[in-house]
Amino acid sequence: MGGNAVRKILDAILADELDAIGSLDVPESYRGVTVHADEVAMFEGQATKDKDPRKSLHVDEVPTPELGHGEALVAVMASAINYNTVWTSIFEPLSTFAFLKKYGGRHDQPFHVVGSDLAGVVLRTGPGVTSWKPGDRVVAHCLDVQLEHPDGHSDTMLDPEQRIWGFETNYGGLAEIALVKANQLMPMPAHLTWEEAASPGLVNSTAYRQLVSTNGANMKQGDTVLIWGASGGLGSYATQFALNGGATPVCVVSSPEKAEICRKMGAELIIDRSAEGYKFWKDEHEQDVREWKRLGAKIRELTGGDDPDIVFEHPGRETFGASVYVARKGGTIVTCASTSGFMHQYDNRYLWMHLKRIIGSHFANYREAWEANRLVAKGKIHPTLSKVYSLEDTGQAAHDVHRNAHQGKVGVLALAPTEGLGVRDHALRAAHLTEINRFRGV
Repeated sequence: MGGNAVRKILDAILADELDAIGSLDVPESYRGVTVHADEVAMFEGQATKDKDPRKSLHVDEVPTPELGHGEALVAVMASAINYNTVWTSIFEPLSTFAFLKKYGGRHDQPFHVVGSDLAGVVLRTGPGVTSWKPGDRVVAHCLDVQLEHPDGHSDTMLDPEQRIWGFETNYGGLAEIALVKANQLMPMPAHLTWEEAASPGLVNSTAYRQLVSTNGANMKQGDTVLIWGASGGLGSYATQFALNGGATPVCVVSSPEKAEICRKMGAELIIDRSAEGYKFWKDEHEQDVREWKRLGAKIRELTGGDDPDIVFEHPGRETFGASVYVARKGGTIVTCASTSGFMHQYDNRYLWMHLKRIIGSHFANYREAWEANRLVAKGKIHPTLSKVYSLEDTGQAAHDVHRNAHQGKVGVLALAPTEGLGVRDHALRAAHLTEINRFRGV
């Protein structure tokens, strides 16, 4: 199997002998976190909240995929949990094997190696790759795109063959080795550890496009931004972008502990929705407009009378009606997910009569991901990593995210034997260590 070859690769990385990586054998197999095609029905009849990722996520020895044109194999030192891994693990809203079958070729397997984040070292590059070489320290964004269609050439997210790596493709980042397109790679921020560097990728880029980019809400100085889940993996980056961009975040959280995380990031206007007791739905079918109004009044109380210019949406069904209502006249509701349900309902009178806009935002293109990573590399945006698990405990990590028992991002060590490794720029780290530790809850 691949154990001895993997060990030699890890030894070279730990010894910082990266020039030797290209001469080492690529293992025939490696350990990866998988779901199995023959288990897609295992949770049938169960409520979403009762489906347990610990039962469906496995650590298997999988064969190393063949390297194709424009691709790279990366030795993964660390990865992270995103909500798409939770969806994959509970086979909602549908099994990801439907994506893999459509993609075909190497990706259509009876297993799916999951994960949409990584920090690691390039092992090999395929034909046509000129910007990266074996031994390069990298992070990866999760946009997999062929760019064979004209629609993708103004914005790669519009390409009809656009996919999310590790969710709609196989051989993702929760593994010892990952297969990526070379145009997914970006330089690893030199002042971060492997696990810190792995954690921003998906959510940082997603938040950048959703909030900052002209493809999203195009936030400007002075904007008031309502951020749902402001201490979480996605919201914590939106909060930082708002603060750094001269906007005022109004952070919605679910506990005093999460409120404190937002305060440590520098946010001052915080709503603890649990303490306020908001119940936006009277029952399964009817929403409560009075609760929307109560939320709006709370926001104006905190802001001195301002309604949100932008609502940063991702919970979906539970909050969307309220989000449309509380946005100011001419305001923007920008959404990238639906963690509480995909079927949204809102009162259209508050949209059309008040000239509001709803914008859909999905991950980011390479330029946006690169800019978001550049801000991390410069120490302007900081990882919000709260806890780190081993590869073997990925099921527990996904379970915690599924239950919303986490704060910030949840990391996973792949090849890295311990936390704290991988820092190159100790001076930059020292300059930002207070922020790094504060955002990690240290």
